[in-house]
Amino acid sequence: MLTQLQSAKQESITEQMKVVAENERIDAELVRTELAAGRLIIPTNKLHLQKNLAPIGIGRALTTKVNANIGTSSVRSSIKDEIEKMKVALAAGADAIMDLSTGGDLDKTREKLLARCPVPFGTVPIYQVIEGRDVEDIDNETILEIIERQARQGVDFFTIHAGVLKEHLPLLEKRIAGIVSRGGALLAKWMLYHNKQNPLYEMFDDLCGILAEYDISFSLGDGLRPGCIADATDDAQIAELKTLGELTQRAQEKGCQVMVEGPGHVPFDQIQYNMEIQQKICHGAPFYVLGPVVTDIAPGYDHITSAIGGTAAAFYGASFLCYVTPREHLGLPNTDDVRAGVIAAKIAAHAADVARGLKGAAEKDKCLSIARTNLDWKTHIAESLDPQTAERMHSEACREIGTDTLPSADYCSMCGQKWCSVRINKEIRQAMKHQHPFGFAQDRQQTKSS
Repeated sequence: MLTQLQSAKQESITEQMKVVAENERIDAELVRTELAAGRLIIPTNKLHLQKNLAPIGIGRALTTKVNANIGTSSVRSSIKDEIEKMKVALAAGADAIMDLSTGGDLDKTREKLLARCPVPFGTVPIYQVIEGRDVEDIDNETILEIIERQARQGVDFFTIHAGVLKEHLPLLEKRIAGIVSRGGALLAKWMLYHNKQNPLYEMFDDLCGILAEYDISFSLGDGLRPGCIADATDDAQIAELKTLGELTQRAQEKGCQVMVEGPGHVPFDQIQYNMEIQQKICHGAPFYVLGPVVTDIAPGYDHITSAIGGTAAAFYGASFLCYVTPREHLGLPNTDDVRAGVIAAKIAAHAADVARGLKGAAEKDKCLSIARTNLDWKTHIAESLDPQTAERMHSEACREIGTDTLPSADYCSMCGQKWCSVRINKEIRQAMKHQHPFGFAQDRQQTKSS
């Protein structure tokens, strides 16, 4: 017989599945089946859920979701700025937020953000573990205390770099970029100093106990992800992935929900293989990818290089895209960068959903296309992914052609009135309506007879 606590937990999960099914317009039984199989997760800390969290699902049976990273650094630290970044990310359509803060009061920053965050909220606890201490001084007690503290604050998913093992480190010798993951690099340094195994791997069962207690999801971090396309799909990356597959099963057996993080820099031709091997090794657990960035030559435009990779990744197997901003590899993003990153990732996610034939995905495109064909500027802009930018650009075009009202313009400044194919097409349709019901077919028959 279920205890009262178990019964309440099951009731909560059932309600979460119902919300996800309604939002995705799919059968709740499909959500239940995928969740039970570990192919879908609903990241919801029970404490965040009691406050302001609206549950979402992450998995291949659902629409592709997008995460936005924010957070302070040791160089720049402002809670106000991070709150504003989160607002901008949510307004642009981010489905989840990760606080990667490494500067300032980390507890207070997280508290303020969580109080205003209605979507799943993630962190990388190892960042706080090293606050105020050298990497070499990390111990198991500190790690568990920090994770428990963040759990009590309401964090919904933790990136845990437990797959980076001591025996993997020699595999990095041939790499160009080495270890680009902050968590991976910190743990590698600790292992080399102490000549011991990764403490997160050693105490993984203890971590499972904390996460299961609060209903927190694992995001198994890829500490050895490639940091340039030359390092993609190398022995180190695959060795860690195999460990993540092992940890996925162990966590699921302990009653934890799990998603797996994937590579950051991957040339386009290797994306399909990366997605498929992850699905195989990690038993279909949702895949969460950073980009992937498909070329290294575009600093300032990596929201575009990652959107190209993100579309392919989501088509071939990823369920969750972590945005990349234009300032990636260059500095801490500002609000404009955050917005651009979210929009680019949302485009990638939607394009993949359309290509996958996901139910209802292409309806949005059809609705906008009808409005565009009818020169219905109001609907055209309202149905767009980024109405703010579309309206600004169209208003500028309206001023160029001498009108300030959207409905009055039957062309834009790109072609002008005479050459506007959309306007001409509308005239053609009107003309055809007034012709003989047999239309051009009758004209062709008369010509043939004569």
